[in-house]
Amino acid sequence: MPGVEEDVPLKEPGVAESRPCKPETSGPTQEDKSSPEDHPSCVIDTVNDASKLSSEIGMNHDFHVEEKVLPPSSLEGRVKETIHNAFWDHLKEQLLAAPPDFSCALELLKEIKEILLSLLLPRQNRLRSEIEEALDMDLLKKEAEHGTLNVPHLSKYILNMMTLLCAPVRDEAVQKLENITDPVRLLRGIFQVLGLMKMDMVNYTIQSLQPQLQEHSIQYERAKFQELLNKQPRLLDHTTKWLAQAAADLSMPPPSCPDTPNSSSGVSSSPSEAAISPEPLSPAMVLSQGFLNLLLWDPEDEEFPETLLMDRAWLQELEAQLNQLTILASVLLVASSFSGSVLFGSPQFVDKLKRTTKALMEEFNSRPEEEAMVTVSERVSQEIHQSLKNMGLAALSSDNTASLIGQLQNVAKKENCVRSVIDQRIHLFLKCCLVLGVQRSLLDLPGGLTLIEAELAELGQKFVNLTHHNQQVFGPYYTEILKTLLPPAQALETEVESL
Repeated sequence: MPGVEEDVPLKEPGVAESRPCKPETSGPTQEDKSSPEDHPSCVIDTVNDASKLSSEIGMNHDFHVEEKVLPPSSLEGRVKETIHNAFWDHLKEQLLAAPPDFSCALELLKEIKEILLSLLLPRQNRLRSEIEEALDMDLLKKEAEHGTLNVPHLSKYILNMMTLLCAPVRDEAVQKLENITDPVRLLRGIFQVLGLMKMDMVNYTIQSLQPQLQEHSIQYERAKFQELLNKQPRLLDHTTKWLAQAAADLSMPPPSCPDTPNSSSGVSSSPSEAAISPEPLSPAMVLSQGFLNLLLWDPEDEEFPETLLMDRAWLQELEAQLNQLTILASVLLVASSFSGSVLFGSPQFVDKLKRTTKALMEEFNSRPEEEAMVTVSERVSQEIHQSLKNMGLAALSSDNTASLIGQLQNVAKKENCVRSVIDQRIHLFLKCCLVLGVQRSLLDLPGGLTLIEAELAELGQKFVNLTHHNQQVFGPYYTEILKTLLPPAQALETEVESL
């Protein structure tokens, strides 16, 4: 059996909709785990039926299906857990009855058989025949009618088959089931692990078919857009205006950056300089500027580029993530200026301060930023005070403490000097990612961004993936538009390529 990626997390199965005698396992259903040519066409059909899923798979190389785990305290989680508990209690009553009632057990065995068969590769005919024979439902029904159905024996056979079919990441979960002696608990555990195995198979299938899915996604999205364009010839008006604005932005001289102690050392001789050095406009430059402008888009502006409407939700998520990183980096920069190199030279302290700040920043969704920053500033001040004390360093004076808290609170204001500089540098980093790639852009980060390097790498990769996929889909349209926007001398270079 082909191996499944071991980074698929092992989770407690979700609670499925209740049925009279058959609970559903968690995770989507999938038929096999073979090479691309062995796979059924259902995966491609699913992409055809969901262009949004198609776009996400195409732009996200790490796309995978995850199980939805409801919080135990949520109403939906409590209701589903109660329903499932009632079902399994009912099954236990049936098996303990005299004579035992096997009606629900038969339904469970039937579904388990279907799942096991769906986990097989098309060429695994011997195992298919073995499962069909061992779980012959007609024979099992006759045994149930005579009261001789051996549920523990069948469960043991199912466990052996799961051991053969599961991915290495599920070996431990299957082994734990072998220690369960209660037949009802064992059946419940079998269903939970089978649900995870089905999810593993879907993720393996998506991964193995990634190149085909990406190409299909590109062709499908472009064809659908062309259908709309044929009906609405002015469908690209907003896209044209968006690219024209990007070209105009590049034609203007860049604004002078505030002169800060770290700015010169952080920007000079870095990859960033290559990204902003003066040169004739090119299609790649215009598109890069256009994509960056989308991260500053006014939500009330309805003239959003038509070619990016499907990606607007993802762009808004990236914008929110960028805003959070701007605040996080600003907080760390202000804190470091008061704490000194010794305290911020401790990775443990920096990690703790980042985790604390991130947790408190979640309140930004429910409270005004300025109000939430009061809590952040006070907590950061407390962390610095305690850490200085623990390391035997001199505590901050009352004046410095008040100044620290005041400067941290001012970070909530978008016009704040520190926040503005950090925001400019993050945008510059993202521009470098589009031009030079994420890894090269990380080699020489401007001052103030090194403490959020991991977070920047994640943001940059998401942004690059999104823009790369969009260009692959709509590149031909961008090419035609840019021919009308760029000077004639550059008209021959208006072939839009992947950044």
